[in-house]
Amino acid sequence: MYEAFIAAVAAGTLVKMSFAALAGLIIGLERELKGKPLGLKTCLIVSVTACLLTIVSYESAMIYSEAYSRPMDPGRIPSYIISGIGFLGAGVILRRNNDVISGLTTAALVLASAGLGITIGVGFYVEAIIGVFFLILGVRILPDFLEWLGLKKLNEIEVRSKIVVKTSTDLTQLLKSIKQKEMGLKRVKVKEEGDKIILTCVIVTDKKSYTTDIFYAIKSLENVEQVEVENIT
Repeated sequence: MYEAFIAAVAAGTLVKMSFAALAGLIIGLERELKGKPLGLKTCLIVSVTACLLTIVSYESAMIYSEAYSRPMDPGRIPSYIISGIGFLGAGVILRRNNDVISGLTTAALVLASAGLGITIGVGFYVEAIIGVFFLILGVRILPDFLEWLGLKKLNEIEVRSKIVVKTSTDLTQLLKSIKQKEMGLKRVKVKEEGDKIILTCVIVTDKKSYTTDIFYAIKSLENVEQVEVENIT
């Protein structure tokens, strides 16, 4: 009788962990294809580990509650998974030197991988499938669809730019010249160094534009001596 119970538990565990590995693989593959710092292996590990700990939590609550002569909380370990996964998520959130924060979506997907692992560990397979569907819908399909509809914000990229010009340059006219090339400006900063003026800003332009196109467009402006551009989106 006991051997049959162990065999049933082992079979169920194998199904759950295989399912969790597949869910983590799907989420991680999306990050991997985008070249993000947290990809396939990490999401798979998080999902499988969360599933394993959830199984341990629920199975141990059923097996050992009588031995301790008091009820055990089967949700105790999963609750610690959710709070503990925040450390891993925080590790992929980066604040760059240009005040741009990146990695928020990746951090959210780390939490999602853990959530899927817990969901599968409890045995809610249909809920896990629906969860994976909506995650992929929100991260991959919906943004592309909204971009196809022509929403301006989703068709833009931001490029950090450093422009070195002569002190005699009319900076207002320079900014107007940049805007005439169908490029928006954000976070403009002007600094004087010796006989040069350094202008740093974020240029907003069409996503189809190459970073090199922006470089040549600014370089061609009058009195511009040096240009440095960096794609930050």
